[in-house]
Parts: sequence; structure tokens; C-alpha cells
Amino acid sequence: MEPHICWFPALRSCFPIITWLPRYNLTWLKMDVIAGLTVGLTAVPQALAYAEVAGLPVQYGLYSAFMGGFIYCIFGTSKDITLGPTAIMSLLCSSYITGDPVFAVVLTLLCGVIQTGMALLRLGFLLDFISYPVIKGFTCAAAVTIGFGQVKNILGLKEIPQQFFLQVYYTFHKIPEARVGDVILGLSCLFFLLILTFMKNSLNSAEDEASFLVRSARQLLWSLATIRNALVVIAAAGVAFSAEVTGNHFFSLTGKTAKGLPPFRAPPLSETIANGTVITFSDIAKDLGGGLAVIPLMGVLESIAIAKAFGSKNNYRIDANQELFAIGLTNIMGSFVSAYPVTGSFGRTAVNSQTGVCSPAGGIITSVIVLLSLAFLMPLFFYIPKASLAAVIICAVSPMVDFRVPLHIWRVKRLDLLPFLVTFLLSFWEVQYGIAGGVLVSAFMLLYIMARPKVKVSDHGVIVLEIDNGLNFTSTEHLSRLVYKHALHASPPRSLVLDCSQISSIDFTVIHELTDLLKQFQIRGAALIFTGLKPSVLQVLLLADLPAFRHTDTVDEALQLLTANIHYNQHL
Repeated sequence: MEPHICWFPALRSCFPIITWLPRYNLTWLKMDVIAGLTVGLTAVPQALAYAEVAGLPVQYGLYSAFMGGFIYCIFGTSKDITLGPTAIMSLLCSSYITGDPVFAVVLTLLCGVIQTGMALLRLGFLLDFISYPVIKGFTCAAAVTIGFGQVKNILGLKEIPQQFFLQVYYTFHKIPEARVGDVILGLSCLFFLLILTFMKNSLNSAEDEASFLVRSARQLLWSLATIRNALVVIAAAGVAFSAEVTGNHFFSLTGKTAKGLPPFRAPPLSETIANGTVITFSDIAKDLGGGLAVIPLMGVLESIAIAKAFGSKNNYRIDANQELFAIGLTNIMGSFVSAYPVTGSFGRTAVNSQTGVCSPAGGIITSVIVLLSLAFLMPLFFYIPKASLAAVIICAVSPMVDFRVPLHIWRVKRLDLLPFLVTFLLSFWEVQYGIAGGVLVSAFMLLYIMARPKVKVSDHGVIVLEIDNGLNFTSTEHLSRLVYKHALHASPPRSLVLDCSQISSIDFTVIHELTDLLKQFQIRGAALIFTGLKPSVLQVLLLADLPAFRHTDTVDEALQLLTANIHYNQHL
């Protein structure tokens, strides 16, 4: 019995499917099938569109959209989350893979290895160094970049650079070259997507006190609004097909796509380009450069944030390290089917949750829908207008631009606007520079707070310094300046009480500085008394054998001793 008790919790931790599969029933199956179908009809058009953002042929979006459902069902801890291509991950990848599928697949493999390694080494805490203002600054800038990057497809423009500022210039410069058919179709798709989005939001907020027929009608309308991306893309493809068969080429089409399922094979670790030059694995890894840090971290951050949000909403907890492992394994296995890096999708996860998914098995249904699309529908994707996919992307990323965030940051802590703005502005240059810049600014702000703890100075006839934050090597110089200013440089030198009740640990640099300060007080005939020392800190100070070290439990006791001019060694 004892061996079972030991290994079963570990097995359940590694394979979360064990916790819910024994309780699986027909009701759960029904709800998972409904949710999986709904998410699948959302995932297919989004996957096609996001491949365009990544600069890859559209089929690579579908290649990336099905592996997550199978892997996450076994290893994931959230019933709601769906893994697949997302707008932000596609934008990040486009900066490094430069439209080369081989680079994309190698990046997926390396991201998976890095993420899985982080999970096994319990390095999820690294995500704590990316602050919320940095995340929001990046997502807002990414949404603007992605959204504006699709304007060229709405207008039917070609040969527009990828760099954001050049993209803005050449888009406006080439407006006279816009294709009327693409403009009309793209704006029509945007209009219908906005109407359907508004309708869905209205139905979500509608009261439930209505007749059965009314509730059924609302449910039908809500379902149609939920799969709005698929409806709009299908309608646009129908219009484009009708135009093509009549010999009218009004629209810019997706064009020829690879047929069938991707082969399951080991990811290519080298590439031979047109002139016969072989690009080795080390060359590819070198070219990916900073992407091997940015993309794994951002992928994990996005996915875990979504999982936590929906876990809190639906009253269950997730295991962050297990989520990290599930994402990493999904990317590793995805590289065997020519996928590019994936993460959790907020939009599709919201659809999954709202349609009542009961377990991660809903992801299997979604994956099957994607696989069926790859197997049977690829020839039809030829007729999908790029303008319709652009409309899908613009509507998907527009909620990410939240103008309320800077106002909230301003109200709470104005200084946090600095990393937000640095990230936001630098991300228009290169997204990786935005993230790196925001993290560095946040780190400097944190170091400044550590180096400049709040110290309350009060005069009770004796100077009292109350340290509000911790004391470590970064703040010793600041503390010394205050001690010299208020006590040692006074004329005559004054005794001082150091309230250490907020200090939980000290280091060798602090000990060295305190030793020097105690000597200076002795030389000047004044006293330094420590109060409120925690047992662990007191033990360290006693072991350090500081000269003339004296302490009391409270500030009042120290003040009484100093003001009564009693010899300290007799009373302490």
C-alpha cells in the first residue's frame, strides 16, 4: 500500500489526465464535443490568418493548430485553454524566421526543448521578472503592429516592407494603387465581423428571464456569432470563387496551398538554398539569436497568464510548471509536423470556456476539425481572399489595444508608466527590443528601490531611523549617508537608534558597513542602538562580533536608556 501512496501522486502530477479521466461521462462528452466543434470553426480561419502574420504559407498555420489538442489533453492542467498559433507569437516569429519554413520548424523544436528544460529545472520563476506594464506595453504595440500590417491586404497592395515605420510610409504612399475589389470586400468583412461581435457581446449580457423559444433563438444567434470568423471567410471565399469562375479577378487570393496532412518526420536541422549553399543547424541557431530567449519566454508567459485567469474564473488551480512542460512538449512534437511555435490563445480559450467545455478532451475535437480541414479542404483555401483573412486578424487583435491601461497605471503608480512606454515605443522598432527594454527599465527600477529603502527619520532628543524595507548590500551606502548626515556629522555628534523591525535578512556587506559605523560612533563618544531585531538577524549580528554592539526589543527602551545616560553594558 505504501509504494502506491508514494508513486501515485507523482504520476498524477506528471499526467494530469489521470485526475479527470476516471470521472468522465456522457454529459462531459456532449459538452466537450460542442465546445471542440465551436473552437475548431474559430481556429481554422484564425490559423490561416496568423500564418500570414508569421510570413509563412497559410497551411503552416493549420500545421501548428492541431498538435496542442492531443498533447495538452494528457499533460495540461487547465480544462479551458487551447494551444495553437496566436497573433503575438506569429508576429514574434516573423522577426526571426524571415518567411523560411525550415527556420520556423527549427525554432519550434528549440523553443520546445528550452521550455521543457525550464519545466524540469523548475525555472518558471523567471517569468516573474516580466512586469505587468511591460506585458501590456508589448501587447498594445503588437496589436497596433499586427493590425496595421494587415491594412495592405485590405487595400490589395503589394511589395510593402515588414518594418513598421517603412510599412506605414509605403502603405500611405501606395494608396492610389489600391484594388477596389479588395477594399470593398475587406471593409465588408470588417463590418460584418464587428456586427457579429457586438451581437455576441449583447447576448452575453442579456437577461435569462425569457421563454424557451427566446432563449433558444439567443443561443442560436450566439453560436453563429461565435463562429463569425468561419462564416465570414466562407462567404468571402464563395464570392471570390464566383468571380473567378466568371473570369473576373477582382480579389487578391490566398493562392495555391500544399494538399493533405503534413508528413510526420524529424524536423530538418539544415537547409540547402537555391544556389546550393548548405545552411547548417548552428548557422540557423545563430541567426535565430535572441528569438531563442524571447519566444519561449513570451509563449510560456502568455499561456500561463491565460490559464491562471480562466482557472480563477472557473474555480480551479493550475500547475505552472506542468503548463510549462505541456507547452514545451507540444512545440517539440509540433516540429515533427512542420509547425511554428504555439502558445495559449485568449480568444479561443474564451470561446472554449463560454461553450461549457468540461475537460481538456475538447481540444481533441478541435484538433480533429483542423486535421479534417487539412485532409479535405486545402484545395478550397485557394479561393480565400487575403482581405477576408486580414479582417479576421484586425478584429482578433483590436481588443488587445486597451486605452484604459495607461490611465490605471497612472492612478496606481505613475513611475510604472516608464517601462510601459519604453516597451510600447521600442516594440514598433523591433518587438524583441521593446520587451528587452521594458524588462531592463523594470529591473533598474527594482534595483533603485532596493538601493534606496524608505527610511523614516524622527528626533526624540535622540535620532531614530526606521527602515521601512529590507537592508542589503545595495542600500548600505544610502544608510551610511543618512547616519552621517543626522548623527555623526552633527555638532556635537548625536546618538542614534536604528529600528530594524522590517529587516528579515542581512549580508556580509551590511555587516562590514555596520562594523565601520559602530567604530565611528565609539570614536565620537556617541552610541548606536539596534531595536526590533528578528531572531535570525540578531544571531548573525552576534556571530559577527560587532564592536560595542547593543540592542533592545523596542525603540522606547532604547530611548529610555539613552536619555537617562545609563551605561549600556550594565543594562543590555
